[in-house]
Amino acid sequence: MAARVVVVGSINVDLVVAAEHLPAAGETVAGGRFAQHGGGKSANQAVAAARLGAAVTLVGAVGSDAMGDEAVEALEAEGIDVAGIVRVDAPTGVALIVVDAAGENQIAVASGANAALELPELDLSGDGVVLLGHEVSAEVVERAARAANAAGWPVVLNPAPARDLPDAELAVLTPNASEAAQLTGEDDPEAAARALAEQTGAAVLITLGARGALLLEPGGEPQLLPATKVDVVDTTGAGDTVNGALAAELAAGRSLADAARFALRAAALSTTAPGARGGMPRRDDVDA
Repeated sequence: MAARVVVVGSINVDLVVAAEHLPAAGETVAGGRFAQHGGGKSANQAVAAARLGAAVTLVGAVGSDAMGDEAVEALEAEGIDVAGIVRVDAPTGVALIVVDAAGENQIAVASGANAALELPELDLSGDGVVLLGHEVSAEVVERAARAANAAGWPVVLNPAPARDLPDAELAVLTPNASEAAQLTGEDDPEAAARALAEQTGAAVLITLGARGALLLEPGGEPQLLPATKVDVVDTTGAGDTVNGALAAELAAGRSLADAARFALRAAALSTTAPGARGGMPRRDDVDA
């Protein structure tokens, strides 16, 4: 039976412009290319986990609009259980993304339906991992984490955007360097990892972009996990791939260190095609 991952969080539609460079404040950058993709950090993470063989359930909200229809259809096509996605009286969430010639991006998000999500009862029978993100309300994150604690399921929390952490037991925290600094006031990733581990008792995996990631397990010392070198096209969704792959591997019984190394390889591959999900790999791709 496939490892189970229950993802609770955001579903967006990404409206992407590929431009020569990222606009500065007040600047218009013309001549870009437009594309529309499925998005939302949690939805992207669900896709990443599903492509790697996990049995994924996504709990989230979309509007009763065409974008919501398209978002749910795309997730269902990935083999994700979408029964936990509700329709609400708000527009489907949208992310406006600009990607430059080097693959770096700027993102602005209108939460829409994500802000209206109310947590239903979660099916946490058997074993699995709950993967949470901060693009929905703090109340939803708190309740989902507590439900996972009660069921004995480990919680992986991607605290993006950075805000107060839930008062619940967490297995792994996965901020990027900027989020780790905002959560702790520590600009040095090692210091931030130690502060987060002391505050929460959780393992901490801080993603560092092209440098890889810093892993601190409880009682251990920080270790730098290198990134795989690839020809980068678009970094959008790389962090989401890390989270989805990490949850899938942990649900399959892998150690945290092995799961994190696998997740970084998957994330590197995800940057080789445009769109948050365009390059998200299958397991055979990562193994190769």
